[in-house]
Amino acid sequence: MIMPKEGDHREVGGDNDSKEERTQDATEETVRKKVREKTPSPHRGNTPQASPSRFASVEELMETAKGVTNMALAHEIMVNAAFQVKPAEPPEGSLERKVKEIVHKAFWDCLEAQLKENPPTYEHSIKLLAEIKETLLSFLLPGHGRLRSRIDEVLDLPLIQQQAENGALDISQLSHFIVGMMGSLCAPYRDGDIEKLKQITDIVPLLKTIFSVLDLMKVDMANFALTSIRPHLMQQSVEFERSKFQEFLDKHPNALDYTEKWLEDTVKCLRESGADGSSAATSDPPLLISVNVHNHAYLRLLRWDHTSEPFPETVLMDQVRFQEMHHEAEQLVLLSSVLLIIYTTTGEAISGLPGLMETLKSTVNVLLADMHTPSFSAQEALATIGEKLCVELSQCLSQHGYSPLSPDLKSTLKGQISATIQPDNRIRKLMESRVHNYLLASLESSQHKTPPPLPGGLAPVSRELKELAVRFSRLINFNKLVFSPYYQKILHKLLTAGESPSTET
Repeated sequence: MIMPKEGDHREVGGDNDSKEERTQDATEETVRKKVREKTPSPHRGNTPQASPSRFASVEELMETAKGVTNMALAHEIMVNAAFQVKPAEPPEGSLERKVKEIVHKAFWDCLEAQLKENPPTYEHSIKLLAEIKETLLSFLLPGHGRLRSRIDEVLDLPLIQQQAENGALDISQLSHFIVGMMGSLCAPYRDGDIEKLKQITDIVPLLKTIFSVLDLMKVDMANFALTSIRPHLMQQSVEFERSKFQEFLDKHPNALDYTEKWLEDTVKCLRESGADGSSAATSDPPLLISVNVHNHAYLRLLRWDHTSEPFPETVLMDQVRFQEMHHEAEQLVLLSSVLLIIYTTTGEAISGLPGLMETLKSTVNVLLADMHTPSFSAQEALATIGEKLCVELSQCLSQHGYSPLSPDLKSTLKGQISATIQPDNRIRKLMESRVHNYLLASLESSQHKTPPPLPGGLAPVSRELKELAVRFSRLINFNKLVFSPYYQKILHKLLTAGESPSTET
C-alpha cells in the first residue's frame, strides 16, 4: 500500500505515518500477450484426433478464454520479476481514443461553464470531490485512522453541499487540501507531479490534473501490492496453473504428446552422447537420473527450431520467452567469441587498458543488436565489426604509447572475426559450450542459492550472462513446480525402460 510521508503537511494532524520506499524494477517492455493462437492443443500438426470434433458453445468458449487469460496473468506475475500494471491508454489515432478525448473535453467544458455562472453551479464539482475522496480513502492502510478522520472532516460531502447551496463553497481551498494529501500518500517519484499541481491556479485545469495524477497513484499502489504479495502467491499460483492444465488434460488426454517427445528425445541424446553431454559415445548406457535429464531438456529449448518443431505443451506459455533467451544466449556467444579473439591475438599490449573492454563491447553490441531480424546479414556485420575494432584498437594503443596494429595483425583479426559466423568455428563452438554449460550449472545450483563459477573467457560478459541465468533458472524452477507430477510420471516411464537406471529427483 502507499504510505504517507512522515511529517508532511501539518494540516493532516501531524501524522507520523511515513511513505514506503518503493523502487520499480521496470524493464524494457509492456506485458506480453500470453493468450495467443499457440495455446496448447492436442490437434497440432498431424496428431490424429481421439474423437470426432464438435462445436463448442459460446458459453464454453467464454469460460475457456477466461480461464486461460487468468492462468496467463498469474503465470506472468510469477515468472516475470519486472511485471507491472500499466496505465490503460487507447492507441494514438484510434477511434476509442478520439471518443474518449471528445467526451472528456465536453465534461471539463461543462464544468468550467458551471463555475463561471453567476452564481456558480457546483453540481459537477461536488461529484468530482466525492470521487476524489473515495480514491484518497482507498490509498489508506487500516492503521491510518487519523488520516481517514482528516479526509472525512475536510471532504464532508453533506457540509460541502450546504456550503454550495449557501454560496460559501471554496473549491480552491479544498483543492489545496487534496493536493497536500496526495503529496503525503504518493510514491517518492511522484513528488515532481505534486509540485506541478501546486503551481496550477485555475480550478478546472487543477482538478483535471488532480485526476490524472490520482490515476497514476492507483497504478503505483497496484504495483506495490503486487511486489508485496508475490512471495505469498507462489503456492496458490502453482496449484492454480496445475489445476487449469489438468482440466485441459481431462478433456484432451493426448495434450502431453509433445512434452513426452521432448523428454524422450533428450533421454535418447544423452544416452548416445553420455550423461555428461560429452560428444564421445559410450558403449554402455550412462546412468541417468530424472533431474539431470530434465535440466538438459530445458537447455535444449534454447536451441529449439521454432519454425519446424512443435513446442512442448507444458512450456508453451513461455515459448516467446524461451525464444528471447535463445537470442540473448546467441548474441553473448558471438560477443564473447569476438572479444576472446581480440585479446588472444593482440596479446598483453591491450590487457588492462582502462575502458577498452567496455568500448569494444559497446561497438560489437550495437552492430549485433538486430542479429535476429530477417534483414540482418551476419557476414556484413562481422566484417564491419572487424574494421571498427581494428580502428579502435589502433587508436587506444597509440594513446597509451604502444605501436598501432600492423597490417598483418589487422588482416588476421578481421579474418578470425569473420570466421565466427561459421557454425563449426572452433572458437564459437567453445564459447557456446561454455555459455550453455554455465546455464545448465545455474539450474543445478539454483536449489542451493550458490552461483556456479564462471567459465574461462566469459568474464567480459559475466554481468549479462548472470542476469540471463537468473531469469532462466527462475522460469525453469517455476515450471518444474507446476508440472512436476506430469514430468515425474513421464521420466519414470522413460528411464525405467532401460537397464533399471536411477530415477532420483
